Amino acid sequence: MMTQFSPDSGPASLAALGYKLIVEPIPHRRYREAMFHLAELHQRQRTHGRGGGVLLTGPSGSGKSTILRNYHAAFPRVHEAHRTCVPVLYVPVPSSPTVRSLAAAILEALGDRNSHRGTAPEKTTRIRELFQRCGVEMLLLDEFQHIFYAQSISAFRDATDWIKNLLEDTGIGMVACGLSTAEYVVTSNEQLARRFSQRIRILPFSMEDEQDFLEYRGVLKLLEARLPFGTSLPLYEANVARRVYIGSYGLLDYTIKILEGAVSAANRVGQEEIDLPILCAGFRDRVWRDVPDRLNPFYPDSPLRPLDRPGEIFHQHTRQDAIGSPVANRLGLRLAKGGA
Repeated sequence: MMTQFSPDSGPASLAALGYKLIVEPIPHRRYREAMFHLAELHQRQRTHGRGGGVLLTGPSGSGKSTILRNYHAAFPRVHEAHRTCVPVLYVPVPSSPTVRSLAAAILEALGDRNSHRGTAPEKTTRIRELFQRCGVEMLLLDEFQHIFYAQSISAFRDATDWIKNLLEDTGIGMVACGLSTAEYVVTSNEQLARRFSQRIRILPFSMEDEQDFLEYRGVLKLLEARLPFGTSLPLYEANVARRVYIGSYGLLDYTIKILEGAVSAANRVGQEEIDLPILCAGFRDRVWRDVPDRLNPFYPDSPLRPLDRPGEIFHQHTRQDAIGSPVANRLGLRLAKGGA
């Protein structure tokens, strides 16, 4: 029988009110491998003065941006007497970008107070000058798939040519990070594809791969140790871990959302233990508000299958169509389900 939640129940702990599960970078295999490849690119740029490109892709919630931010944080800015040294520059790509707006985003990240002034060529000249003056070695471009949603095919081609030229002219190491459609940004331009021949894909954990699922259970054990409440069953126990896996689609971001939701649900009813009914409420609260009871993976009679059918929470994670992209429409691209 499911726990009944009463609005009159008092919180079990004020310390758990508004709880956020903050963890250090979880050093799972995908994270370690991606960080190694970024470090390798960085060292190549420092040694030879020519970096090149790396394309980092994966579904939303897989931890791509976390990898970029952690690498960026490892190389903080150094304020010197006559300049600010910026060895690694992190820049989110604007939505529906043009060359001018992308250049402005880079200038703004560098600290240029006039980042939105000037033509695209003028901004490009300032970027090259500032890269040299600030000692920029690595440029991390997040949300790279936004380029695929440029307002026109000409704007898209201008942007890909501009990125290729910037990479070639400056000799920096460049990491392009985004959803799977970011691959089409790169492969649409033969010269850009050659410069981004190294590809890293951050995929969800797999329950079909025994070692991969074992590593996921290890991640759950680490996360459980950070929770403010105990659990009735260990989260890393195979049957419980399977339910958390289904509820998160094997993605760390959704795994954390479920656990944060469970802490909130337990606190709401004055319970100091996380059990399946509490996890059930946490999933509904933080992941899928309108989930039918039977499909909630923490419901006793759940079929425990992937929730990726049409109308279900993770359906968009299996779709690869570039919906709403003028570029995709013009090029006639409709990617197969589960592709790229």
